[in-house]
Order: sequence, then structure tokens, then C-alpha cells
Amino acid sequence: MSYRIRALTPEDESILWEMLYQAVHGGTGPGEPPPPRDIIQKPELARYVEGWGRAGDVGFVATGASDDMPIGAAWLRLPVGEHKGYGYVDDETPELAFAVLPEHRRRGIGTALLTQLVTSNPEQSAISLSVAAGNPAVRLYERFGFKVVPHTGKGIVMRQDRGV
Repeated sequence: MSYRIRALTPEDESILWEMLYQAVHGGTGPGEPPPPRDIIQKPELARYVEGWGRAGDVGFVATGASDDMPIGAAWLRLPVGEHKGYGYVDDETPELAFAVLPEHRRRGIGTALLTQLVTSNPEQSAISLSVAAGNPAVRLYERFGFKVVPHTGKGIVMRQDRGV
């Protein structure tokens, strides 16, 4: 499949809500039922998307080349407010949110999105994320230099220190 990658805009918030659900859904284990759609309204998840386009928000969306339909997205957001995200490390480290629709996985789209995001933001000294244990994306993150960091809670928290 042919696709293109473009920068996210504030008008893309609806795309990010769907991608956030896909990210949460992708974190369920084999044989587990999908979570209810309203799970993304929980404050600790909604914080990744709500009010997209504020200062410091940056990300990219992959769309089908022929139909412009969103097939994946990767975005960074600094933690603010009382609700910290699952990948929270500290107040200065932006958290990565990332999803590729299931039918488009294992085609290099995730690698292309992460490459675009990381190379377009050289000023970031670190990036953190949360991923479910056993998720195949862990290998992708490791290829990008993310390492597991100690934390309390479910899943795995990874951080990429960039030495800026």
C-alpha cells in the first residue's frame, strides 16, 4: 500500500481520538475482548488528545496515498495537569502516543512515522512512552533507542534519551 505522511494540525484532533483508541485496543492481549470505546475518555488517556494543538504538541499522520484516509499516527505531548499519562516520567519529558491500524501493521508505516517524528524534533532531549508487556512494538521502540525505565504501574515505560 502506498501512503504519505504529513504533520498533524489542530483540525486533526478527531483522527487522534481514533488513533488513541487503536493504541489502547492494540494493548489488549490475544483473546481479550476489545475495550469499550469510551475508555479513551478516562482523564489519564484523554490527556493525550484533548485540546490538540496547544504549544509543544507535535506529530504526524500517515494516510493512504489514494484516499487520504488515516492509517496511523505518532505524536508527542508534554504532560500537564493533574492527570499524568501512562508513560509519564517527569514534567519535562514529552510522552509518545502511537498507533497504526491493525490492517496496515508490519508494512513499515510505524517505522516511517517514528522516524519522521524523531528526526523532526531534534530539540527533545528525551521522549517517554508506555507499552503493554508482550506488545511486538517493544522491538520497534528498542531499535529507536528506547530503554525500559523503572516505574510503578501496569505495562512497560520506556524512555529515549537523546543527549541533546
